[in-house]
Amino acid sequence: MGSRAIACCILLSLFSVALAEYVDVRVRGVVSIASTDDNFICATLDWWPTNKCDYNQCPWGKAGIFNLDLKNKTLINAVKAFNTIRIRIGGSLQDQIIYNFGYGVKDCNQIVKDGSGPFLFSGGCLQPKRWDEIHEFFNQTQAKLWFGLNALHGKKTDPKDKILWVGDWDAKNARDLMEYTISKGYPVESYELGNELCGSGVGARIEAEQYAKDMKKLKQLVTELFPDGKQPKVLGPGGFYEKKWFNDFLQATGPGVLDGVTHHTYDLGAGVDPTLITKVQDPFYLDHSSQTYNDVANSVKQFAPWTDPWVGEAGGAYNSGGKDVSHTFANGFWYLDQLGMTASYSHKVYCRQALIGGNYALLNTTSFIPNPDYYGALLWHRLMGNKVLSTVHYGSPFLRAYTHCSKKKPGVTLLLINMSNSTTFDVEVFPEFNLHPWQRYEVQSDTKSAGAPMREEYHLTPEGGNIQSDVLLLNGTPLKLTESSDIPELQPKLVDPTSAVSVAPQSFVFVSIKDFHAPACA
Repeated sequence: MGSRAIACCILLSLFSVALAEYVDVRVRGVVSIASTDDNFICATLDWWPTNKCDYNQCPWGKAGIFNLDLKNKTLINAVKAFNTIRIRIGGSLQDQIIYNFGYGVKDCNQIVKDGSGPFLFSGGCLQPKRWDEIHEFFNQTQAKLWFGLNALHGKKTDPKDKILWVGDWDAKNARDLMEYTISKGYPVESYELGNELCGSGVGARIEAEQYAKDMKKLKQLVTELFPDGKQPKVLGPGGFYEKKWFNDFLQATGPGVLDGVTHHTYDLGAGVDPTLITKVQDPFYLDHSSQTYNDVANSVKQFAPWTDPWVGEAGGAYNSGGKDVSHTFANGFWYLDQLGMTASYSHKVYCRQALIGGNYALLNTTSFIPNPDYYGALLWHRLMGNKVLSTVHYGSPFLRAYTHCSKKKPGVTLLLINMSNSTTFDVEVFPEFNLHPWQRYEVQSDTKSAGAPMREEYHLTPEGGNIQSDVLLLNGTPLKLTESSDIPELQPKLVDPTSAVSVAPQSFVFVSIKDFHAPACA
């Protein structure tokens, strides 16, 4: 080999070293710091019609509740793959939907974009036939139904404030829906009252004390209609967090009413924002969300310690998401980080907007083929248990690390997110017991013994290295539906447990370690 070739190899070697960073990740497995619901992963279905448009595009197609093909094989298989997943039916038009059940309904028309209502659409009408079809879908897929009720029914706008709605909630229409549902034997796991009516509201709002009064009425209705059987959960208020409003609402609601305190978040801003692709990879920007989750958790702990916070709707970028980002691999930097973050802040459920519809859907709106975030959600659901473990490292902020007890198997599972576009992180994972240094060394040595079982790794990368691709690779192989439209098997790579976990630039890795010493997971 000539001197020039040798020099070239040395430079390449130095360059390679410069782009690799060794990181010790410490997992405290003695006690858990939080816990999630077994069905932490959740997704929404919305009411939007085909002519819901933002930024000169109409990305909803036939994904709204009234138009969605609930018999589509790919859709059914995608939901069934979770075994059980919670699906929320709700959204902006929820508080304009009338249920055509019983004898009290006079006008029940389909949604029309006529410039009326808070969102320029007229109210819609849910017919018994469509309700039957919805429940047939939920029965076939074994999904858990979370249904958002119309909280404005019976209310009127305040003469002095057209956004403020006043008066008591009229529960008659909700009662008719529930009685029909009970008569058919249809299960509904949760009922939620209202969508984004809390605080300043989005298009409409209700004062905290009145909202609490309405929530109590919903709880009374559920208690009356389900005297012997298991009662559906009662959720609310389902909007954006404002500290004073939430605190007043929780105080006025009192104990024995709410089974979950739901709030929404669109922390990436507008879908049309040209910096969206930068935001989703910026750990310092993503850190801003933690304050909201911490504040919500503190409000619930202080004023409603008998229940827990839930993220009821989160799409990242509002107005249907970003057309070049929200359905691509890049969105996973935000989404997977959000899952890890909210779980660590004692949130029981995280509901993604949307299962299908808009640019931010887990499934393609027209083909129903899974987008990259679908597989991230599915792996989380299958691998991450409900006990959350404290996880820290002192390396680059572009490496995120979250750990849970593994789901239905021994050990722990880590989620590692590499937001850097150039650095590979070689990660060593150790238990942290707050021991003396010489004791810690002994524990570390035990975790890397030659007889340990093979480590399971799931490396997620974009096709062709393009983070704006909507094709996801698992351990280097593109994930594609089978010929029968089934979700492909998600098999791990088995790795020598004495080696470091190599996290490539702009990638995500789920790592399951069966023999990790974590008493909290016993």
